[in-house]
This record gives sequence, C-alpha cells and structure tokens, in this order.
Amino acid sequence: MAIWTLHGDGKTIAPGEVVAPNERLTWGRTIGLGGQHVVSMFGATFVFPIIMGLNPQLAVMLSGFCTLFFLLVVKGRIPSYLGTSAAFVGGIAAIHAQGGTSAEVTGAIMVSGLVLAAIGVAIHFLGGSVVFKVLPPVVTGAVVMLIGFNLAPVVAGTYWPQDQWVALIVMVVLVVSSVVLRGFLGRVAIFLSLLFGYALSWVLDLVTGPITSYDATAGAVTEHFRVDWDGVASASWVGLPPFTDEANGIVGIHAPSFSLTFIVLVLPGVIALIAENAGHVKAVAEITKTDLDPMMGRALAADGLATAMATGVGGSPTTTYAENIGVMAATKVYSTAAYAAAGVIAMLLGFSPKFGAVISATPGGVLGGITVVLYGIIGLLGAKIWKENGVDFGNPLNLMPVAAGLIIAIGDTSLRFTDTFSLSGIALGTIVVIVLYHVCRVIAPKDDAGPVGGGDDADREPDTDPDGGATRERVEQPA
Repeated sequence: MAIWTLHGDGKTIAPGEVVAPNERLTWGRTIGLGGQHVVSMFGATFVFPIIMGLNPQLAVMLSGFCTLFFLLVVKGRIPSYLGTSAAFVGGIAAIHAQGGTSAEVTGAIMVSGLVLAAIGVAIHFLGGSVVFKVLPPVVTGAVVMLIGFNLAPVVAGTYWPQDQWVALIVMVVLVVSSVVLRGFLGRVAIFLSLLFGYALSWVLDLVTGPITSYDATAGAVTEHFRVDWDGVASASWVGLPPFTDEANGIVGIHAPSFSLTFIVLVLPGVIALIAENAGHVKAVAEITKTDLDPMMGRALAADGLATAMATGVGGSPTTTYAENIGVMAATKVYSTAAYAAAGVIAMLLGFSPKFGAVISATPGGVLGGITVVLYGIIGLLGAKIWKENGVDFGNPLNLMPVAAGLIIAIGDTSLRFTDTFSLSGIALGTIVVIVLYHVCRVIAPKDDAGPVGGGDDADREPDTDPDGGATRERVEQPA
C-alpha cells in the first residue's frame, strides 16, 4: 500500500496542482472526500443488486471491503472504487428466468471472477496486447451491446408493469437530470432519481391508496401499496446482513452452488469487465499523468478476485467505477487515501440492517424507470466502443458476425444440445460473434481482412467506459 505524504499544508490545492495517488490532504478532509466517493457510487451499487435479486446491504458492505483489497493488490497506484458491476445483469436475468436460485447466481459469477483473475495474471506477464487481439473493439463492442439490449424484456415484463406511470415519470426525471445537472449532481443523477421516485410512490400511496398491478414478489397481479416498510420496522439498526432464506423470500449471506449451464450464461460478462477495467485504468492514467499499463494485469486480477470473494458469501460482482473517476477530475484529488476512507465508510453502512431494509423496499415502478435507461446505456456503450475505435461496418468481416450474434442474443434464441444443457441469448450470441469473427478473419482474402477489429486504428486498446456512460467526457472536461 502507498505511504501517503501530506500534500502541501494538507488544506489547499494551488492552481494547476493535483493531489497525487501517494499523497493526501488532512485526515478530516480525506474522510470527507471518501464520503463523497461513497455517495457517488451509491446509486448504482445498491440498485443493481436489487435488480439481480441479491442483497443490497451486503453489496454495499462488500464494495467497501473489495475496494480496500483492490488498493492492496495494485499497491495503491490506481485510485478506484469497486462498486457493483452491471456486466452480469443479463446473464443473471436468464438464470432467474430458468428457475435458478440465488446460490446458483453467485456460484456462476464466482467462476467468472476467477476466470477474470486468471486473465489478469496472464496479462500481467504477457502484456495487454494479447487480450485485445483476441477481443478486438468490434467484438468487445458487440458483446457489451448484446448484454444491454438482451435485458429489454426484463424491463417490459417485470419492472414496468408494477407501476407504469411512476416508471414513466422516473425515467423522464432521470433523463432530464442527467442532461441538465452538472458536476457532482450530474454524476449522482441515478441516486437522485431513485430518491424522487421513492418519495413520489410514498405520496401516491397516501393520496390514492393501494395500486392494483403486477407484484414481482407474488408473481401475480395483486392489490398492494407501492412502498412496503414492514421489513424496515422490524430490522435492527446494527448487525450483519440477513442469511438467505429463500422459502420466506429473504436473500442475503449464502454459500454459492454451481451449474455448468448457468456458468456459461454469465461468462460473457467477463469480456465487458475486461473492456471497462481497461478503459478506467487508461482514464486514471490520463488524468494522473502516469503510466499505468504495467498495472493493467494487476487491476484485472484484483477485480476478478474481489468478485470471487464477494460472491463467495452471497454478494454482488464488482468493477471499477467511472462515477468516482469523475469525482477525482472535479476535485483534483487522486489520493488513494480517499478511496481507503470510502471503503471503510461503505463497510460501516453495510452493518445496518435498517439501512438495507430501506434499500430493499425500493418500489418496482421506480426500478422500472431507472432500468429502462440503464439497460439502454449498457447497450449503447457497445456502439461507443465501435465509434471510438473506428470500426468499419462497410467491411463484411465486421458486419456479418456481429449482425448474427446481436439478433441471437436480443431475441434470446436458444440452441439445445441435450435435455439438460443448452446455449441461448447472451452466451450463444457472444460465442457466435467471437468464433465467426476469428474464423472469417482467417479465411477472408487478405485485402479484405483489414486491421484487427475492423477499424483504421483498431489495434489500439478499447477506450471504453461501460459503467459510466459520458464519464470520459466529464473526465476530460470536468464541470
């Protein structure tokens, strides 16, 4: 870990100066900055566990632990926060659709985390160019896109029907606030929209009474209040997250179990994690003016091991968060001490079951408004990868494999091998894109194959940001 030295007097940052990763401000200011990082990551870190059917209190607690672990592995040189990853949402939705349990969900993600860790170790010794030859921008962009767009039926069938008007209003508020708000408020637009939707649902319960709509818990149309705080009232203020009791609808701490079918469903998420981690390390290197390429393998291995450890006790997958990169760009404080403080604060929040119960009571209509935007963002970030790497879709080598894989994934097409094993949706679409691309590249006439990835400059590493949307623009031009 870094031994942090005091920057100047520890109170002020002179014009043109920054607080480097191995520096810090006074501990009071450092803890305050850590709190700001917690707020910045908070919205996505607890929204995605709810969407994935996992415990949000446990996710927040483990995000703090995993952040501290990440800082240890990268020797304090990469200031990053490890929040909940959206890369596995599509695969998890498919697991739940096939009747999979929470233990099977975390078991499948745990294997993916170990695969990512192994890839990180390989990159550390072989160099980053190896993985980008196997997963060029045209392939990475396609996988990120199909993961996002495969989730459209989840919004339409699960979240939106629970309260369509609240979902519509929250969606509009999220879109408008993301565009209108600047600086820190813009980066926490998801969190602000969730608070707004939560309050709106509570007011509607008071004014109009119960709503008759689809209830995801009951799996049927029932009459119920939008906001149910029965669990909040009975939850204690201090304690561990609950242990999983699926018979009573409680998801919390649990051991993983493993199914080959479900493991295959979530493995494509590893590709998205490689892309977003690489993009985030590049972004941090750019704003800190340091060469972090030698640390790329460590960052990937740390994220993979953190995901494996978190899911080993029932938690959510992790990834480096672009939201926090934006906070650094705005404050000019890149100190890893602030992230260490953020990790400790998040762990303390995770020791409050009352806090976890409030999060878990988020109305389904509110999640409907948020997921319709978030899932779309994930999909469109695939197009962002293509654009930033100059992928040429006038070349059939790029166009045809991607076209086939996208339709298979979005339509949730399946290929059955036996009565107990089949490939479908994201898994099948990813395999089609990767295999067909490389097979076609080998057999294509040399003058048609073009550079790896299909763009004029596609040999470069993808410049991606799958968790943060427009954060790279905010990094380069902070509000």
